[in-house]
Amino acid sequence: MLRKDKKSITFQLEKFFPYLVRIYYRAVSQSVSSIYEKDYDLTVSEWRAMAVLGNSKDPLSAGEIVTRSSIDKVKVSRAIAGLTKAGYLERRVDEGDRRKVALQLTRSGHYVFEELVEKVQELENKLLDGFSPEEKELLISFMARVRSNAEGLDKSQDD
Repeated sequence: MLRKDKKSITFQLEKFFPYLVRIYYRAVSQSVSSIYEKDYDLTVSEWRAMAVLGNSKDPLSAGEIVTRSSIDKVKVSRAIAGLTKAGYLERRVDEGDRRKVALQLTRSGHYVFEELVEKVQELENKLLDGFSPEEKELLISFMARVRSNAEGLDKSQDD
């Protein structure tokens, strides 16, 4: 029951920034996932782990993939297993630290990675079609600022 002395609150979900971010995320994510899922049968975690490994000159540990990809440990472990089973990833014991497993893409993994990069960059160009280079930079800057603000809120709530 509403009290008579309260002002009526108006709220438009379709203009609420967190809701819009979710809608944008889903649309963009689905367009990208259609490439790595449909064409290569990869999960999002496998694709992101592959992207991290494909950009590294040196083999990486699972922990380094976690840090560089923002994927949690369990999903990285599953991604490593999936990529290994598909023949895209090889595991070696690190000669410098025998407790550490060094991970790197196989020749086949590099080939798939290079194909995927070409396709996702083409998709990125389509997503940002009509934006000038300056607008793209501005968009990335705005996104970084929102992320920083959100992370600052998380930290202030921990105190």
